[in-house]
Amino acid sequence: MFDLPQALAFANASADEAGQLALKHFRKALSVEHKVDDSPVTIADRSIETMLRARIAEAYPDHGIFGEEHGVENLDRKHVWVVDPIDGTKSFVTGHPLFGGLMALLEDGAPKLGQIDMPAIGERWCGIEGQQTTLNGAPVQTSDCRELSQAFAYTTDPMLFTGSRAPAFEMLREGCRLLRFGGDCYNYALLASGHCDLVLECGLEPYDYLPVVQVIRGAGGVITDWNGNPLGTGSSGEVLASATPELHAQMLDELARLRATEAA
Repeated sequence: MFDLPQALAFANASADEAGQLALKHFRKALSVEHKVDDSPVTIADRSIETMLRARIAEAYPDHGIFGEEHGVENLDRKHVWVVDPIDGTKSFVTGHPLFGGLMALLEDGAPKLGQIDMPAIGERWCGIEGQQTTLNGAPVQTSDCRELSQAFAYTTDPMLFTGSRAPAFEMLREGCRLLRFGGDCYNYALLASGHCDLVLECGLEPYDYLPVVQVIRGAGGVITDWNGNPLGTGSSGEVLASATPELHAQMLDELARLRATEAA
């Protein structure tokens, strides 16, 4: 059987090094390039992912890698590492400390390990299958919120909810108790620690959402796509994370109702 605790120790050591690289460039003069999708990228993103890929290749040469900056290698392998060197690059390049490093380990396509590392504020959430999620080594738990009307909710960017996704944002805005914006991966960390109750996102990539799956599950929460399906490398990028199964079911019902209304 694969040694997940050992893999987590490897992920933690890698995150220590990645965090040091990120902070070396944080709030310093940076050349910011824009990729085809107009998202920003810096030398920090690329150098961190290069380092992580080298560490993975050395420690787990038979594993695949799915990274944001340098692509996919051996996605058909039983074990695949998913890395996002800096999640929240827009925050990073504007001096905002809520950027994170993300790592996941997939086994047969399913997330078994997840990590959210926030180097600028010294917080790290870790989750592995069968164990409770931790923040800096201490166990964390999602809230017991079961009703949308009582939920503190987050989404990173309301401007992403365009076209057929716009009604979902309006449903969330009108239905929840409190809605806040920004945060990127930090929103899922707050959810895992019980500080917010719901995260609704769209337009994400596998390296954005797969590393947070086991963090949420290990804290007692639920995370799927908007149809209630498990998240994988082929998911649509529409992500729903909830503190409780009851809240999650209510949100899925609301999203299904919106789809039915649009189809009518």
